[in-house]
Amino acid sequence: MTPGARSARDRRVRVVVVSARVGAGHDGAARELTRRFRSWSWQVDQVDFLDLLPGRIGHLLCSLYRHQLERAPGSWDWILAALDTPLLAAAARGLARLAVPRLARMLDPDLSLAVSTYPLATHALAVALARRVRPVPLVVYLTDPSVHRLSISRNAELTIAPSQIAARQAHQQGARRTIVARPIVAPKFRPLYTAGERDRLRAAFGLPRHTPLALVVAGSWGVGQVEQSTADVAASGIAVPVIVCGHNDSLRRRLAASAYPHVLGWVDNMAELIRACDVVVQNAGGLTASEALASGVPVLTYRCLPGHGRTNAAALDAGGTVPWIRSRDDLARGLATALGARTAPTAEQDRAAAGAAR
Repeated sequence: MTPGARSARDRRVRVVVVSARVGAGHDGAARELTRRFRSWSWQVDQVDFLDLLPGRIGHLLCSLYRHQLERAPGSWDWILAALDTPLLAAAARGLARLAVPRLARMLDPDLSLAVSTYPLATHALAVALARRVRPVPLVVYLTDPSVHRLSISRNAELTIAPSQIAARQAHQQGARRTIVARPIVAPKFRPLYTAGERDRLRAAFGLPRHTPLALVVAGSWGVGQVEQSTADVAASGIAVPVIVCGHNDSLRRRLAASAYPHVLGWVDNMAELIRACDVVVQNAGGLTASEALASGVPVLTYRCLPGHGRTNAAALDAGGTVPWIRSRDDLARGLATALGARTAPTAEQDRAAAGAAR
């Protein structure tokens, strides 16, 4: 390698993106940010905050959160409210500081930018960066439509919000500079190209060709009132449920035993499954809503998770992007409205696309 080439390499932008494997939303945003940065020839390290905590604290923290949502979801309402108080918010930031020693050691000496997609990672990065001689800007990327106190750091140079509502909430929580940007999702989440694409996708998933389909999702962990939501969708008579259980194998077995014909576990090609369906019914996960909307598929929030699920549902509903359905009767009307809004490319567009491909 010539000295000139080495010099150009050393001048590359160096970025660290810190997320956490708490559900899929924070990691999904981090992966797409990393992909885009690397497409610009930036050098990027993607780090899991939980791996930076001492011993097994990260593993225990993740397991505790998952078991709480599975077995005592209502408790998340009061815990989230408690964490919005100055005392417990300070305690949570103290927990985040346990990750600082490992985080500081792994940060590149020539780091150009630090990005966080997870609240506790934000506070760990703020402390680690403050100890460096050369200033490095911290950017907070908000993955949820609603903003909690712990999501914000006054030390961040920039906070990126997914909507005007989230930006206003971030400002109220003390964010210094906030901008609004459309939620980022991977390019594979896109609308149907042709009228025949949905038919081919349905055949690949073993789904009926002409039946209205409602995709019922509950995140990578498959938590919440999934069985009740599935039963309500089926009882509406408006659409047939297609259920994604994620890593929740016991949920998948129970639903399959209840004779629902379309029950899936973890799905690697979620983008194609979304395009194969007509409407998505979710429990207020920010990433799922963004992926479905980017795919041109309407979304409804129903039987949302306590805590951040409800605040996300309220923010999405107030923003006019995802209606929050609050009763079984409203679900039938919401499904009918969503199916009426779902459109596919016309046959003429299909033939034009086929001609262009030739």
